[in-house]
Amino acid sequence: MSRTRSAAGSALGVHRRSVLAATGAVALSAGAGYALRPSDSRAATGAAAAAGAGSGEAAIASSRLAPAAPLAPYTKGTTLAAVATPRGRTGYRRLGTGAGWPRVVRDDLAAPRAGRADRRTALAAFVQLTDLHLIDVQHPLRLEYLRSTDVHAWRPQEALTVHGAIALVERINALRGAPVTGAPLHFAMTTGDNTDNNARSELEWFLTVMSGGRITPNTGDPRHYEGVQNSGLKLYWQPGAAVRDADKQLGFPRLDGFLDAAIREVRSPGLNLPWYSTVGNHDAMPLGCYASHGDSRLAELAVGGRKLMSLSAAEAKRLQDALKNDRDPKGALYRDFLEAHARAMRGVTPDERRAPFTPAEYLEAHLDPAYTGPGPVGHGYSTANVDAGTQYYAFRIADDVIGISLDTTDPGGHYNGSVGDAQLRWLDRTLRQNEDAHAVVFSHHTSKTMTNTRPDPARPDEARRTGRDVLNVLGSHRNVLAWVNGHIHRNAITPHARPDGRSFWEISTASHVDHPQLARVIELTDNKDGTLSVFTTLVESSAPHRTDFSDLSQTGLAALYRELSLNAPGARTDLAGDPGDRNTELVLRKG
Repeated sequence: MSRTRSAAGSALGVHRRSVLAATGAVALSAGAGYALRPSDSRAATGAAAAAGAGSGEAAIASSRLAPAAPLAPYTKGTTLAAVATPRGRTGYRRLGTGAGWPRVVRDDLAAPRAGRADRRTALAAFVQLTDLHLIDVQHPLRLEYLRSTDVHAWRPQEALTVHGAIALVERINALRGAPVTGAPLHFAMTTGDNTDNNARSELEWFLTVMSGGRITPNTGDPRHYEGVQNSGLKLYWQPGAAVRDADKQLGFPRLDGFLDAAIREVRSPGLNLPWYSTVGNHDAMPLGCYASHGDSRLAELAVGGRKLMSLSAAEAKRLQDALKNDRDPKGALYRDFLEAHARAMRGVTPDERRAPFTPAEYLEAHLDPAYTGPGPVGHGYSTANVDAGTQYYAFRIADDVIGISLDTTDPGGHYNGSVGDAQLRWLDRTLRQNEDAHAVVFSHHTSKTMTNTRPDPARPDEARRTGRDVLNVLGSHRNVLAWVNGHIHRNAITPHARPDGRSFWEISTASHVDHPQLARVIELTDNKDGTLSVFTTLVESSAPHRTDFSDLSQTGLAALYRELSLNAPGARTDLAGDPGDRNTELVLRKG
């Protein structure tokens, strides 16, 4: 077992072990697992706060009760067994059940040795969810009108993000063990962009989806939808109207009652295993790019009664270019743009729930007892994070495995990321002080999308570090196995090796808002031959592959969510990645 220290020393808190009834890695085969003992984390103070301490005493991850031994691989409900597959090649395509994706053994970092399947022991198993993008589709600040210049700026499936996320929770709950080892799943981690507009309504929905409860995915008028999909504008799919809009011309159906069904109350069972949270740029900033929390005028527009729904292609192009080229990090140009187009806006019902939430409010919401679910309290975050103004932390996954959650958002604005110098030093220190434990690092951004080094307004003198800097730190430690992230909405697995033989895998997972809407099970095993294997297995939601346009139930809408995302105009066809980015065995040398 690795030696641990308290957060004041910038390492992991000491934890109490469960009594293990049998030998083997973390006694998963014995079914003991860990008892969840969430403790009230101590606030980072003094030197620890100055150094950017991420959390107080670490929470203990726990697993659901293991099935009776011997454990057996559990592939039901995974993409090894079956995958939603389009029927036809043109027009609006329906989905059916197709053959599963095979597992690919990747030897980029180490040669797999014969007989390892009989020798290996499980170290840990967990689930990654990423880029849920729960969307308040009636929010006044949304950029739907950019669709006049870029078809990707609005998706026909966006009103159903809550339904899709609940179906994903249902799928994870139905997994009775890990796909390769059969070990119990220890926890789930969301790697950011849990919300879309940085709206309080979306944050409440996300926390309820994960922890369980009832959700009404509607803001504004409690009786009626008020947004672009009943605007009569041909730019958007008008599901309940006879108007032949641009999407219906491509084969999208007319669905009477769709919008009423989309804003009806739904229920999430909540995850039945502990879950942790990592912050993404859409969780940190309005629209995922504007450092505008101090702009009262933009906040007033967010909760107000006016919404812009249409814009000329030329004006939309200018606004989109300013956003993409990082010319408006604080949203000042965007605020002035909206005020200049006030007369073109349509009336909607004002709603205070659409207000943006600050990073401190994001932390406080996670710590709210109403959203504890199966824990841990704070879902990785602690009162120490609130006191220090940080959103990164470390936690113990198993006897000899730790997890590290980074905050890669840049508070200065724009959607690409970076980390502050203090956080990078904390990462290096945490890995060094737990060098006898394997480490899995979580973040929202990938190594290639951490290129934004604009200063943090709260720490203007602190240097910002790029993805290359993070790679250098991770590569300097022998205990790092994987860096797990999202942001790019695409499955991609990248090997990272140094000349001295130190190596790890970067695992990027597709979003749950764009097709093919996936999450990933990750298993860590010791092959007992000088190598380790990281297994990745993709899972879809529990919704049926085949849709029924007459079924507007919660489950029916979740199925429709997947099919609409397949058919979204301009939807990319490469987001599933290559076979070596999907279901894999990633081999690497031990230590």
